[in-house]
Amino acid sequence: MQKIVPHLWYDKEAKEAALFYISLFENSKLLNETVIENTPSGDSELVSFELAGQEFMAISAGPYFKFNPSVSLMVACESIEEVNAKWEALVEDGTELMPLGEYPFSKRYAWVQDRFGLSWQLMLKDNGKAVQKITPNLLFSSDSCGKAGEATKYYTDVFEDSEIEVISKYEAGEAMSSRAKVNYAAFTLSGYHLSAMDHGSGGDFSFNEAFSLMINCKDQKEIDYFWDKLSAVPEAEQCGWVKDPFGLSWQIVPDNMNEVLYKGTKDENRRVFEALLRMKKIDLNALENARLEKR
Repeated sequence: MQKIVPHLWYDKEAKEAALFYISLFENSKLLNETVIENTPSGDSELVSFELAGQEFMAISAGPYFKFNPSVSLMVACESIEEVNAKWEALVEDGTELMPLGEYPFSKRYAWVQDRFGLSWQLMLKDNGKAVQKITPNLLFSSDSCGKAGEATKYYTDVFEDSEIEVISKYEAGEAMSSRAKVNYAAFTLSGYHLSAMDHGSGGDFSFNEAFSLMINCKDQKEIDYFWDKLSAVPEAEQCGWVKDPFGLSWQIVPDNMNEVLYKGTKDENRRVFEALLRMKKIDLNALENARLEKR
């Protein structure tokens, strides 16, 4: 099981978006669809899927959060033709953030926001095999600009099997913002690859709950560990969701969440879900007690 899973929040388009993304990548498929009834957002559709063999989740849960370029999905493309084809599909009814073309860092590159608002960076990879087809990129902007290096170190200290692979700094005068320090960092968390950078001109957008990273935890001890390490904004704590010291959203959940929520009768599952909605940090014993009607 993938330890860290990107989670995408949509108003009503989660399945539509997932099917669109699946059409763009080989080795991709829809894994599961679930309707979660009577949430604070009403009935919510939860979709899990694979893109290029990597796990993703998406939810339709109302118009509360919007994607912005603070998080994008960086795609390592095998050929110029692949860059062009994916750009053509993603830019339709979308927005071009950096035009398709040649750049000092890539012979073929584009940054585009798709029709659903999600940002993608398409890059012709250098010689050699990319270890991960799709890599979330964290763009530290606005109040968090200048913190990409600090955050990268923080995250790799929190997760086992983690390392900073590359960290490159802006040269003097290269960035428009004096706060911007890191122009590119590559790192792994529990074997999952991510990248980060400071916005060269500071930027005016911030991380929000539209894009979060789910952590699949093996037991309550691991839930407690990640909660203590990552939760830095008490008012953001809800149903396993936290915000870290840099504003990035995480979901700290059991790796058998579907079993926890749906293994019982309809009445048992309703009680479990009602108990979950009252929680901040997920308490597995309390959820099981709710199933058994223990108070």
